[in-house]
Amino acid sequence: MLFVHGGPATAVVRGPAGESVVLLSGELPQVLTDQSVTELLELAAAVLDADELPLFHTCLRTLRRDGMRAGRRIEIDGAVLTVYEG
Repeated sequence: MLFVHGGPATAVVRGPAGESVVLLSGELPQVLTDQSVTELLELAAAVLDADELPLFHTCLRTLRRDGMRAGRRIEIDGAVLTVYEG
């Protein structure tokens, strides 16, 4: 999974290798609020499957606890979430 902030649009898509990519417009937030986590989960639910969505939620909780920053990489149960700023 890739998590990209700062792009021109907001979307959840599959990359060329089948990986999930979450693209978000705007600046990379210092803190993920309850509302922003809920919005991200609702957006991601459009593309992520039943196994990926709970992992994405766990990754978001980890980002929320430990802070979001570009280059951040989280691995949970074999799923990898990487935060990029574009």
